Amino acid sequence: MANPKTNDAFSAAAFDPSKVTEGLRDFAEKGAAQSKEAYAKMKTATEEATKTVETTMQTAQAGTVELGLKAINALRTNAEMSFSHLEALLGVKSISELVELQTSFFRKQAEVTVQQAKDLQETVKKVAETVTKPGKDAAEKVISNLKAV
Repeated sequence: MANPKTNDAFSAAAFDPSKVTEGLRDFAEKGAAQSKEAYAKMKTATEEATKTVETTMQTAQAGTVELGLKAINALRTNAEMSFSHLEALLGVKSISELVELQTSFFRKQAEVTVQQAKDLQETVKKVAETVTKPGKDAAEKVISNLKAV
């Protein structure tokens, strides 16, 4: 004969499908909400990263143009100095005048070259700082957000 307690534990009356359905619904709703939240965070992060890359590329392009113009200006200056020196050499009347012109030209050329190098160095430094700033700011924002969590 069957034990009445065993019969009750496995009987259909002890199983409530509404509780299981309710639990599954809560689980699904929580999962959907978490997925939506994760998607929103990822979308925001992706949009911010895209803006950062765009800003960086625009800044790099502007910096490249600036450096190119500085280099062209330096080449123009050097060419003009060389042509002026050649014209002056054509009017030389003595060896001592030739030596004096050459010495003066080399000294002036060295001074101009040093100044051009300093100008280019300053421009490269400025462009590098400007180009890396958006990425640096974005990285700092991510780190501060991670610390907040």
